[in-house]
Order: sequence, then structure tokens, then C-alpha cells
Amino acid sequence: MTESSIAAINPGLIELTVNTEESATPAATPALPPGPGVPRPLVIGRFLAQPTAFMESCRDRYGDYFTLRLSPERTQVICSDPEAVRTVFTASPDHLLAGKSNAILSPLLGERSVLILDRAEHLRQRRLLLPPFHGERMMAYAETMRTIAERQVDSWPRTESFPTQPTMQAITLEVILSTVFGLEGEAELARVGAPLSRLLDATASQLRLFALQVTSSKNPRPRSPWGRFNQLIAAADEVVYGQIAERRAHADDGHGDILSLLLEARDEEGEALTDLELRDELMTLLLAGHETTASALSWTLERLVRHPEVLERLEAEVRAGEDEEYLDAVIKETLRLRPVVPAVGRYLEAPLELGGHLLPQGVYVNLSILLLHRRPDLYPDPLAFRPERFLERPAGTYEWIPFGGGTRRCLGASFALFEMKIVLRAILERYRLQPHPGDDERVGRRAITFTPSRGGRIAVEAIA
Repeated sequence: MTESSIAAINPGLIELTVNTEESATPAATPALPPGPGVPRPLVIGRFLAQPTAFMESCRDRYGDYFTLRLSPERTQVICSDPEAVRTVFTASPDHLLAGKSNAILSPLLGERSVLILDRAEHLRQRRLLLPPFHGERMMAYAETMRTIAERQVDSWPRTESFPTQPTMQAITLEVILSTVFGLEGEAELARVGAPLSRLLDATASQLRLFALQVTSSKNPRPRSPWGRFNQLIAAADEVVYGQIAERRAHADDGHGDILSLLLEARDEEGEALTDLELRDELMTLLLAGHETTASALSWTLERLVRHPEVLERLEAEVRAGEDEEYLDAVIKETLRLRPVVPAVGRYLEAPLELGGHLLPQGVYVNLSILLLHRRPDLYPDPLAFRPERFLERPAGTYEWIPFGGGTRRCLGASFALFEMKIVLRAILERYRLQPHPGDDERVGRRAITFTPSRGGRIAVEAIA
């Protein structure tokens, strides 16, 4: 399906019909909740073209549980019930497999990524990756983050509006290259960053992703979609493996970056990460720490310029040097209303009861972050951008899940929130953001993330 064919679909013509045969099955027998009964291409078309409106229309029709079939091999049950979130996040990871649910990412991340592994292998990798992202170790990256952010935003135009997404991507990529790889200097950053950026950009287009989905990855021709993608992977691998080899050769030089820490890490058996494992985890950190954080920052700026009262309060508190309580609330409210990753997935190794539905083995359970965060019983007036709600009541463990939860909660969650605060402070201390009277930006797609459709456009005025 091309972009033009998706655009040609009139979402209003897609009637969401109930599959009565499935919905009539007693809950005591493994069965699926109802869902759209229209042809799969129509479901895919609306899911791609209008993801938020489509998901909300399904919820309005079917409730907190409904079934989507976006491919013959992948039947998904969508849940937006906090009790389902609790059940999934506290269930045995031996029975609900997040890695298998994320397998679609393996061509990019590799088979040894912590996002792709399950069971004991996942726990081993997770334990090895945790130390660099907590406590004093993470705080040591603050000055690097701030220096990069200030330099990047210094070039912003003062006379016209512009999209913030490119700058946010430049900031977060350089932060990753500096803190993870320990790179310094414009030439070195460009040498390593260019092939990584080209690879990520290749996954940003829905048309390119669709081309990969409908063509074979086995023995591809050089100019086929998979042939070109494999060439980009090879170029990225060359620089990543080069960094690993160089760091191994100078292991005693006292580097404090994340790659050096990962080289020193040992599991309970005294075993270190192999080069292949390091490569896959570095690619994971690149994707998770670059694309997602850049999109979250762009959404925050887009929300701020459309809510002058929030912007005014935040600017005053940041410039007065007050604590970060309101800044933290602004970020949390942005991630509630505009989650960058729309869902958390698990593959069922055995039947599981959720919300009165006994789901059969072999289906994928997707916890909809988007729909959960818009429940009026959890968040009164849920479509309003009101950071104060997080000052009035802390976010619930199973009610606010932009980073997932349980044993699969994003390893870089604290790192991402820390970086967002530093970047936003750097912006607000240097510029006055101009309120934007226009409509909200729609939800667009870039790789696996939901992004502002016009790149998070803002206008700024330098502070004298």
C-alpha cells in the first residue's frame, strides 16, 4: 500500500463491525474480544493514516478490549484497562514474551538486543546494562548534555517559525554519541554519526517500511528495498564495531562513557558481553535514546506554544531558578497526552484471562498507552493539557506508562527524563517561546515513534 493509496481511503467509509461469532463465545473458552470486521487493507489504511482517531473509534465501539488483525501472522488484542496493565506487568516474563513481540525490530537492532531477548537471556542483559543509567553516573553527563543543547539552539532563527524536530534529533544524537561512545570533535561526530543517521532516516518513512514488509529479506538484490537497507546496516556496523575495537584496544585509558562501562561489565558467571551483544545493545541505545527523546522534546515544545498559561508559568519558574517540580509535571503531561511510543506488546505463551476474556495462546497483547492515558476516570478532562494534574496526584504505576513497566520498563527512562529537563531549561533560559494560535499538530509517524506532523513548529524571541 503506497502513501497515495492510504490517503485515498476515506476513513468515514470504514464501518467498524463486530465479529459476532467471536464475541458470542463464552469467556470460559479461549476467545478474542470483538473488533473491526472489515477487510484488512482498510484497517491497515486507517491505522496508518489516522492512528489516534482510529484507536479511539475502536475503543468507543468495543470498549477497553478489542482485536486487530494487521497481518496474517499477528493477531493483536488491544487493552486500555489499568487492571490489564497490572496483570501484564506483574505476570511471569516466562509466559508473556516482550522480546517476541518486538521481533519486528530485530533487522535493525539485532537478535541480541535487550528489546528482542526473553527470559533468562533478557534478565542477564538487563542487569549488565543497568549501572550506567542510574545515580551519580548519569548525573556526570549533565554538563555534556547542556553544552550540546545550547550550541544547537543558538542557530535558531529569530524572525520566523520553524520545526524543532531536526534540532531535537541533532541534540539527542550528539548526546548519544558523546555519552555512549565518548566521541568528541566535529569531524569524529560526523564520521560516526552520518551512517547511523542514514540508517535511522531509512526507517522513518512509512512507504519504505511498507516496502520492507512486502518484500523478501532472503538473498535480496543490491537495489531492492532489503538490499539497500542491508547496505545501510553494514555501514552502521562498520563504525559501531570500529568503536568497540578501538575501545578494547585502549581499555586502560580511563574513559567514562557508557561503552567503556559495558566493556567492563560482567554477569554472575564472570562473562563479559561479546562484540555482537555490544553491537546490538549500542544500536538499541541509539534508537531508544535518540529517536524517542527527540520526538518527546518536539511534542513538549508544540504543547507549550499552544498553552500560553502553561508556558508563562514554566518560563517564570525556570528563569527564577526554582525547583523542577512544574517542569517535571509538564514533561509528564506531554508524555501522557502525546506518548511517543503508542503501545507495549507481549506475546502469549499460554492462555491469559484479561477483562473477562480468556485470550488464547499465540496472540499478542498490546497495552495501548495512548488509550490508557486518555481515560476520563484516571484523568478528568483527558484531552486537556493540564500539567497541574501531576502536582495534585502522582502518576499511578499502572496508569502512566510511557516507558512501559515491570521487568521490561525502559532502561533509559531516567536518562531520557533527565536529558529532556536539561534541554528544555537550556531553551527557556535563552528564548521566549511565542504562543501559537493555530490548531494542534496531528500525530505523524517516524520509525516506531509518534511525532508532531509538522515537526513541532515554534517561533522564538531571544532574551536580552
